[in-house]
Amino acid sequence: MNFRLPLLLGASLTLHAAAELPFTQVPAEFAGQFSPGKSPLVFNDGSQVKTAADWQRRRSEILADWHGIMGAWPAVIEKPKIEVLETKSRGEGISQQKVRVEIAPGQTGDGYLLLPSGRAPHPAVFVPYYDPETSAGLSEKPLRDFAWQLARRGFVTLSIGSPGGDARLPVLSAEAKCQPLSYLGYISANMWQALASLSDVDSKRIGIVGHSYGGKWSLFGSCLFEKYACAVWSDPGIVFDETRGSINYQEPWYLGLDPALTRKPGLVSAESPRTGAYKTLIEKGHNLQELHALMAPRPFLVSGGAEDPPKRWTALNHTIAVNQLLGVTGRVAMTNREKHDPNEESNEQIYRFFEYWLKR
Repeated sequence: MNFRLPLLLGASLTLHAAAELPFTQVPAEFAGQFSPGKSPLVFNDGSQVKTAADWQRRRSEILADWHGIMGAWPAVIEKPKIEVLETKSRGEGISQQKVRVEIAPGQTGDGYLLLPSGRAPHPAVFVPYYDPETSAGLSEKPLRDFAWQLARRGFVTLSIGSPGGDARLPVLSAEAKCQPLSYLGYISANMWQALASLSDVDSKRIGIVGHSYGGKWSLFGSCLFEKYACAVWSDPGIVFDETRGSINYQEPWYLGLDPALTRKPGLVSAESPRTGAYKTLIEKGHNLQELHALMAPRPFLVSGGAEDPPKRWTALNHTIAVNQLLGVTGRVAMTNREKHDPNEESNEQIYRFFEYWLKR
């Protein structure tokens, strides 16, 4: 498949294979360097992962470790209920449905389904964020309308917001016994099921994308639920980094929920220590490269900004090594911009990534 990516290179260039995409090439200064923490290619007993069969066992081990620390999910809903509250035309052949979706047992969330015209079934993308209006292009927040822009490119998109409406006070289903960020991953699994149930959607071509808070959500959703075909994480902070205020996995609304102690928000300190699952993960030497590796061999793009600069390649090299073991290349990508906020170029890279992997 050929396509043009002028914004990716600064000049027009026809590309023929994912491995040729410039954003899959590790910069020379980070080649062969690996971030600290547990290696995805080493079992808990210290033995090495040497074969694809070994990797499947190690993959199961990683999932068991993380779910064991973060807490168990309820059963994934096979066909979540979708209630259409309103239907209207958005122009450009796109139908907009305001929907109420069953996001978890006994819990619903309002959002938007955007349905493009043309021959179905279409590829689809789930877009989580603080609120669904921003993703659907119905707010004034610039360059965060991923769902609308992807619908204009022929994707069915589903946007929802924080469970309960407040990202810092997430409402979890009574059946959930897990950390809030893991719960967002669980919701992502159910939203894959919701999209896959639609006659307009090709269930083999469903991706996920989010920015910042939504980036953390899409990272955990895609890594913990293997049915997503590909993923984009926009500047979530792809490693635990306690020097950065916005890479705040320690907070109780992410991984630091502790019924015995509520920490003061902010950087980890003696006055505001680690709590909850985050404390256990750090003490046991875990870091997010283990979750990244669960994507293999599925492709993903880190749309990096202030929180995910080029040095994050040392974390991504772990997944590249897993992909090499599985005999694939060109599945791990990162672009970089100076600021946390998305810009037109970084967004275009995101849309072209989905067009490449979900429209072939």
